[in-house]
Amino acid sequence: MPKRGGPASAPSDTTDAAIAARTDSYFNRTKAIVARFGDTRVTYAVFLRRPVVSAPRLMLDWLRAVAAARGMEIKIEVMHEEGQWVGAGDPLLYLTGSLVALSDLETILLQKLGAACVAAHNAYQMCLELPQVAFLAMEARHCAGAEMQEMMAYAASVGSRAAQREGAKGFIGNANDATAHWFGQTSGYGTMPHALIGYAGTTVRAAEMFHETFPDQALTVLVDYFGREVTDGLAVARRFPDLAAGGQLAMRLDTHGGRFLEGLDPAESYAVLERHAPGAIRRYRSETELRHLVGTGVSAAAVWKMREALDQAGFPKVRIVASSGFGVGKCRVMAEAKAPIDVVGTGSFIPDAWNETYATADIVEYDGVPRVKVGREFLLRHGEARKKNGGHG
Repeated sequence: MPKRGGPASAPSDTTDAAIAARTDSYFNRTKAIVARFGDTRVTYAVFLRRPVVSAPRLMLDWLRAVAAARGMEIKIEVMHEEGQWVGAGDPLLYLTGSLVALSDLETILLQKLGAACVAAHNAYQMCLELPQVAFLAMEARHCAGAEMQEMMAYAASVGSRAAQREGAKGFIGNANDATAHWFGQTSGYGTMPHALIGYAGTTVRAAEMFHETFPDQALTVLVDYFGREVTDGLAVARRFPDLAAGGQLAMRLDTHGGRFLEGLDPAESYAVLERHAPGAIRRYRSETELRHLVGTGVSAAAVWKMREALDQAGFPKVRIVASSGFGVGKCRVMAEAKAPIDVVGTGSFIPDAWNETYATADIVEYDGVPRVKVGREFLLRHGEARKKNGGHG
């Protein structure tokens, strides 16, 4: 398993008191009962009910920290190494040790595993749908606190590396400093929010302010604030011709879903795609797919319209950054429309249906004797056959 890109912080929830407070009470009571009637050595199988990409590192870091704090031994048998695809119900790992020592850890270890694996799978799929596009992780504002922020950034990096092994560009960075290490960076990327444009009064003035303050940085400008994406984008390009010619200028499309990009309507959206990707609209589409192609907001037609305008005005090296709802489905539609996107900024790898993120741990052996509740026999060990690519503890 590759080392993380930055220093690991000591988990804050490894004390017995913290674990007891956060775990489900029946696990605490099980621990007390087993301690009274006699400990036993058990093996847990840990799995999810849907296909995922294995992202166990945060959970394993925590588990090893708890083992060190308690002075206990846990055998960890990883069946699918970080970044490997895992089928529904296929154990990601087996944990073996004292039932007294392990019984109160289940709640927290599952919290640290399930959502990360699903988010990693989402990120992996997104990167493979648009293999020639660079991605920027922008999930932090949608996370419920620092722990989720760390988990989602880690998951995106795992899914990205898995896709990169298959030839995709993947995630090149993220939007904040705290989790940039997961992407091999020392700081986050980003230039301006809509608030800066509102403060400046015009899109061009916001670009000037940014460039005066950070003259050595590439410039990415939001162009949808006043609903004049094409007009304001071209004005910025003309204001900074050297940046435009040097590939140091990008236009970020973040058009609100309640309106079309400047110059588009349903008819013109179809016409734009007819010019560039006619095959994308000549078969049956769901309502969602049609919206991604020719609807309001940042559609494939919107991206092509912006590219047309930049090229016709003599700015072929100005890049396009697209954001707003770029989940797996939208990435797939953009790929089919051959949308000329250079970078996608997205946090949509965050799991959509949270009930799909629930990881489960079942005991499958007691003192070496296979035993599991009826219906979960598929979790029993099957020797080395289950391991992928030399997985190990």
